[in-house]
Amino acid sequence: MKSKLVIASLLLAGACAANLNAQEKTNYYTPKWSDNIFVSVGGGVHAINNDGFNKLAPHFSVSVGKLITPTWGVRAQFNGVTQHLCLDNSYWEHNKTYFGGNIDAMINLSTLFAGVNPNRFFEVYGFLGPQVTVAKSANVLIQNDGTMIPDGDEKARARVGASAGLGLKFNINTKWTIDVEARGAIAPSIFGNISSHRKAEGTGMLTAGVSYIFGGKKFIPVSKIDEDAVNAEINRYRSELAQAQADLANCKNALANAKPEVKEVTKEVEVAGPRAIFFKIGSARLDDYGKVNIELAAKILKANPDKKYKVAGYADKATGSASWNQKLSEKRA
Repeated sequence: MKSKLVIASLLLAGACAANLNAQEKTNYYTPKWSDNIFVSVGGGVHAINNDGFNKLAPHFSVSVGKLITPTWGVRAQFNGVTQHLCLDNSYWEHNKTYFGGNIDAMINLSTLFAGVNPNRFFEVYGFLGPQVTVAKSANVLIQNDGTMIPDGDEKARARVGASAGLGLKFNINTKWTIDVEARGAIAPSIFGNISSHRKAEGTGMLTAGVSYIFGGKKFIPVSKIDEDAVNAEINRYRSELAQAQADLANCKNALANAKPEVKEVTKEVEVAGPRAIFFKIGSARLDDYGKVNIELAAKILKANPDKKYKVAGYADKATGSASWNQKLSEKRA
């Protein structure tokens, strides 16, 4: 019985993996570089983990970012403004104003594991990246009784660390979302020597806010060429070319065998011309099918040196700007 359960589990896992691979093969692109840019604002609480979490402090954040694909994105976040440090000495409660910044790489775990669904209401995402905090702090002098007193003037200092977190996203529509995030960070303490973990102090933040995507989410799946249709088109070109070559050969034989006294009759033969060559969206590079079409077109041109052909390139106006499509069509031609 156990072996049957193991086999069934392996088959189920294989089916899930195959389904995931099929989803990952679908690629998406952004029509314009200015699409999928978003801004976010949030508020919540902040606490230092210094031998246990300290007193909560208010926390605010403002972010600007871009969704590169439905799964990956980047953002820059500015945050602050107060931290509380509680110690069992003369500075038992220390408050400090600071400003922080984060650069986050973002990954949508819902689309990564469950595929892209434009109608999904709830999503889970993660983020990771470096951070910097700027605050004024002074050196301290430890007295004989163990208490600490400031020593010298306060100076602004920048401290670099790293942070990571997890977020929950509620998609109200294509433009607005509600975000709930939990972030943990490790960095030198902004309190300097007052902190018992001045070189590596842990902090935690919990925030809720909203995000606005300018113009709404715009991701277009890359169209896949139907291979059967392409092969059928190539075979049709070959058939037309063979028929045209046979007609030309018949005309040449008729002219060669014609008697001088017989009036020459000119027969017009319709010759198949080059046909469309397919390109991937946003690309001017020939694939294997395009190369076959080029070869067929070259044979037709060589077989008809007295004919004139027009070469033209085209681009879909719905997938790019006019200037970009003009350059792309010229490259394709």
